[in-house]
Amino acid sequence: MIKSTKKSIALPKLTPVKQALQNHLVFSCFKTDKAATPRDWYHAAAFTVRDHVVERWVETANSYYDQDPKRVYYLSLEFLIGRMLSNAALNLGINDELKDGLGALGHSMEATAEMEYDAALGNGGLGRLAACFLDSMATMDIPATGYGIRYEYGMFKQSIEHGQQVENADNWLRYGNVWEFQRPEATYEIKFYGHVVPVKEGNHVAHHWVNTQQVVAMPYDMPVPGYGTETVNNLRLWSAKASKDFDLGQFNDGNYDEAVEERTGSETISKVLYPNDASASGRELRLKQQYFFVSASIQDILRRFITTRHVKTEKDWADLPNKIAIQLNDTHPAIGVAEMMHQLVDHHHLAWDFAWGLVNKIFAYTNHTLMPEALETWSVDLFGSLLPRHLEIIYEINLQFITMVNHLFPGDTELVKRVSIIDETHGRRVRMAHLAVVGSHTVNGVAALHSELLKTTLFADFNKIYPNKLTNVTNGITPRRWLNQANPALTSLIATAIGDGFQKDLTQIKKLTPLADDKDFRKAFRAVKTANKLRLAQKIEAVTGVKLNTDALFDVQIKRIHEYKRQLLNVLHVITLYNRIRKGENLATPRAVIFGGKAAPGYWVAKQIIRLINDVAEIVNNDPAVGDQLKVVFYPNYEVSAAEILFPGADLSEQISTAGTEASGTGNMKMALNGALTIGTLDGANVEIMEEVGDDNIFIFGLTTPEVAAAKANNYNPREYYKQNAELKQVLDMIGSGFFSMQEPHRYQAIIDNLLNYDNYLLLADYASYIACQDEVSKTYQNPDEWSRRAILNVARMAKFSSDRTIGEYAKNIWHVQAIKK
Repeated sequence: MIKSTKKSIALPKLTPVKQALQNHLVFSCFKTDKAATPRDWYHAAAFTVRDHVVERWVETANSYYDQDPKRVYYLSLEFLIGRMLSNAALNLGINDELKDGLGALGHSMEATAEMEYDAALGNGGLGRLAACFLDSMATMDIPATGYGIRYEYGMFKQSIEHGQQVENADNWLRYGNVWEFQRPEATYEIKFYGHVVPVKEGNHVAHHWVNTQQVVAMPYDMPVPGYGTETVNNLRLWSAKASKDFDLGQFNDGNYDEAVEERTGSETISKVLYPNDASASGRELRLKQQYFFVSASIQDILRRFITTRHVKTEKDWADLPNKIAIQLNDTHPAIGVAEMMHQLVDHHHLAWDFAWGLVNKIFAYTNHTLMPEALETWSVDLFGSLLPRHLEIIYEINLQFITMVNHLFPGDTELVKRVSIIDETHGRRVRMAHLAVVGSHTVNGVAALHSELLKTTLFADFNKIYPNKLTNVTNGITPRRWLNQANPALTSLIATAIGDGFQKDLTQIKKLTPLADDKDFRKAFRAVKTANKLRLAQKIEAVTGVKLNTDALFDVQIKRIHEYKRQLLNVLHVITLYNRIRKGENLATPRAVIFGGKAAPGYWVAKQIIRLINDVAEIVNNDPAVGDQLKVVFYPNYEVSAAEILFPGADLSEQISTAGTEASGTGNMKMALNGALTIGTLDGANVEIMEEVGDDNIFIFGLTTPEVAAAKANNYNPREYYKQNAELKQVLDMIGSGFFSMQEPHRYQAIIDNLLNYDNYLLLADYASYIACQDEVSKTYQNPDEWSRRAILNVARMAKFSSDRTIGEYAKNIWHVQAIKK
């Protein structure tokens, strides 16, 4: 338990849960029992749990201010935190009490929790990782704050109409957000546009950014309670507000649209996550978003440092790296390097070299991709128009950097071109990843293979310039959300067998290992899996209308739709099985193949893949010759609350990206922890999962990363595979000829043409290996005892993939922070 070193503020005594529920229903919701709706009861429950959270939150804040520890600030454009009620109740240890209190009043915990909307603050793995890290930092008593954007509508709510993805506004704040606290006293002004005026002041030149447009950043705080501790950390999200809400003069003149024009334009910044960047206005909005939240966060960080430390002199400022560590989660917040220089030099009047020395000790950068095209760049014209002072700062940073490179590697002009922050070869663009690398003291990848590939491919030049800057920190997941909350039945079974210490310390889960050979435990384990599959099947039938056979192998691939993640390869396997059935073969192992994930609104190919999945499902699911042997489902609007049902119900985890393309993946960890076996390539964290669980307890197929590189170097020809493999040829011909799209025969011709002529992600090269591996999966599943034994060993060997281990490595090796004194 955290204890303040000073006398704590006296807090009101908390009311017993049942009474608190009744009190909040009346005094917070203004409802009686008879008039209350299920949503009112959710709000009453949330307010009740929030009371317990706030009590610890206040004590945590007091302790941080009293002890003045070094703090971590985690900057991320996404925080996919999911639902708060159940997670907070579990972490605080009051879940049973809340469940009993609701039950005594005639309401179930499950139905009440279902009324909460998922917080639409992220899209996929990047945001979910950030949320796991916040949970671990609080659980480990690490002083930390997350910073992001309070999106009004998130990315989008996905529906499937006529087999196609349709994007709808995700109005998650429609009924308010019980868990947030608005902080109008802590707003900051964010500037855009204008121009820079140099003014000589004494012995130096000051740079005044003038004639700007201003937006106000309004903070909303959300609590992050740790598990088994009193610590509650803070997630601060910024909402854009107009500096001038309403023009009464325009309104009185009858110009009603113009009267609110500034407000509408300003607040657009925090409306949606990842606005479509196909247009110039969309690209500008994306850059605005990034600078908006980064500038507000850095101003907030510096304000806290200044007021806490009573900063006045340069000597006081020298302590800045000893008190703050800023982690950039991908390139989205990379503008923070330039913004920190802007604040220190232009606003706090520090000398450039002194300020740069501080910046290099403050920032660290996590890279999440191996694809050069995924690294953000911005045109110099756009950057200079929107952030003219920051472009000047980046030019100066780059000048000093390339001067150093020229000194270290004289005459190597090609090296200078490759590493320059300004790309002069593609229309002059600002390379944000290069800015992050140059401005950070440490750059990490998120899996051993990914980090090694960063050193040898993507950032090979930087590794040559900064030999010790690149390192690895393998990703992890929080077992509180992804086992304790998502899979209470498995959690209970494990706790009965080995005690409940694994929920805070996942290394204890290895005690399960000998139980893999225990017949009774395997039987109990299968019973839990069957119940989870039944729950998932019921949900799928309610959402999609497709009825699944729970005796079938539940084959699950749920992740962002992208060509490199190869959902299309999975579809090829589905059609292969379908063709075998059509030929009269009875599948020894029935399958239910479950897809889920969103495609970016402007990503046509990904949206076509979703449509193909649904077209194939329409044919397969309605063919009387197939029956229950094979079913195909696309689960719409994949989000955290859906994942909490999908992961526990999965038998097989599809992690089939082309080797050398996936940075890490965390869905692979979540499914393995919930007792699914993995079929995958040696890509991302799959490599380390195989090392932990053992070669015999995972299904590996396909080309390795060196083999992929060799195939591409040797003029890889996908048509050879098409000609040589009869099953593959039949599958591709069916798709291309319109077998699954009779009303539009050429609907998928572009996809087939791409596969036959380019196949950038080597689906055809890996097809035969994948099919053979899937056949082995089917054979193994026919032996329930053997399958359960392997699944139990997967669960028992997942300790490495706890985000507690990940955060421990960040804290020790990168941030150099310690847990708060207890």
